[in-house]
Amino acid sequence: MHKRIAVDLAKSVYQVAESVRVGQVSQRRRLSREAFRRYIQEQGEPVEWVMEACGTAHYWGRVAQALGHRVMLLHPRYVRPYRRRNKTDRNDCDAILEAARCQGIHPVPVKSHEQQQVQQLHGLRETWKKSRTQRINLLRSIFREAGIQAPERTEAFIRAAHELAECPEVAALSHQLHIVLAEINLYQQCMNECEQQLKRWHADDEVVRILDEVSGIGLLTASALKTAVGQPERFANGRQLSAWLGMTPREYSSGNSRKLGHISRQGNTYVRTLLIHGARAALLAAQRCQANTPERMTALQRWATQTAARIGHNKAAVALANKLVRICWAVWCHQRRFSGNWQSTAPA
Repeated sequence: MHKRIAVDLAKSVYQVAESVRVGQVSQRRRLSREAFRRYIQEQGEPVEWVMEACGTAHYWGRVAQALGHRVMLLHPRYVRPYRRRNKTDRNDCDAILEAARCQGIHPVPVKSHEQQQVQQLHGLRETWKKSRTQRINLLRSIFREAGIQAPERTEAFIRAAHELAECPEVAALSHQLHIVLAEINLYQQCMNECEQQLKRWHADDEVVRILDEVSGIGLLTASALKTAVGQPERFANGRQLSAWLGMTPREYSSGNSRKLGHISRQGNTYVRTLLIHGARAALLAAQRCQANTPERMTALQRWATQTAARIGHNKAAVALANKLVRICWAVWCHQRRFSGNWQSTAPA
């Protein structure tokens, strides 16, 4: 019989429920971190480990896979409906076992150590970017309250802020304002170092190079998309990848009534944000090309400008991001170069 072990992960205490017969718990354990590690190693034959895809889940998944076990990570959103009554570690294990029985729930792939390092580097850069933006907005508010006019653009504002900090209106805060400016400079240097690190890591990466050629996709977006997706073959087509990233319309239908709303906004928020920002840049480039050299426009650029004229700039940027996700899946899976004039030969 197939043995399945559900684990409710935590920082120091791990709840374990063993199941040999489907729907029945044969044994429960409550282990410390080191005891849980020994418990994994003591399993004589390969078993199936089921965990929620939360903190440390990928690490323990790799530990179990290295010993020949099968690992299934479930999204916490799909486990929650199976939990009965109060939230306890025991009930969480029972919910994980029940959710694992459902064939319609797709498990989360276990990420490698390299994938997590790239994602953590992106997370560090994003944290420093938010801190930098907070400092810039703080300086703007201080200058505004003192009646000092500052440039609107960020680069021009930072250059002028050193002189504005010496104005008589903020003379009492001059030292503190220069400290804030030093923090802004430090965060910018940290962001630049992260980007240089990503360039070194992906210098010989063929997948990132192929994705980087797509309009609106740069190094950051290509690196984040490759790390988040892992294996594109687990998506049957580009639309499934787009839906996984939350780029497809949210549906609320019943019977013959079908309602499509805004995009679902599910999945990886960071990757979706990068894709939409990249689509905005690609749309602006297409509009500039339409104004200056319309004869050089590609089919993708013509579609983007026509969509923007029909439904507006912001909605067109999201629609273009949706199309770029599908293009990325196609060039990634089929290993072909990006072309803005490429036409599918398959029937619609």
